[in-house]
Amino acid sequence: MRQIVYALIALIAMAACTSIDCPVQNLVYTNYVMMKANGVADTLDTDTLWILTRRANGTDTALVNGLTGNGVTSFILQISHNQPEDVFVLDYHCYGDGGTYKDTFRIKKEDIPHFESVDCQAAYFHVINSVTTTHHVLDSIVIKYPKVNYDVTRTHYYIYFKADR
Repeated sequence: MRQIVYALIALIAMAACTSIDCPVQNLVYTNYVMMKANGVADTLDTDTLWILTRRANGTDTALVNGLTGNGVTSFILQISHNQPEDVFVLDYHCYGDGGTYKDTFRIKKEDIPHFESVDCQAAYFHVINSVTTTHHVLDSIVIKYPKVNYDVTRTHYYIYFKADR
């Protein structure tokens, strides 16, 4: 009888435990939509775009590698969770004049810890404070939606290239 009571207690204890679905990948991304000055989505046509950043160990890494195509109007970039500013290098290869143009853009942000459960490690959401850029091929980057979380379908930035590229 005692064994049955212990078995019932064990079953009740197991049923009382919650099943937490911790995110396997708790990284967040920002969505960039390329725009023309008239408010219409822009495409790369036959031009090619790379986005690079510097790793913590000092080496460069490609986040967007050779993006090209007439139907391409957007791209996503991972955002860091341990620095107040992310620095990206946009490397633009123009098919029309054969030139290569590089711009650097800096994103200042606030990191906000996000807890799903005490059983899960913290994720970091962000609030974008400002964007600055050089202007070799970029005209501007405009913050469309400053809150960054798991929703990668939301447009965070409009990126405008110079008209004469």
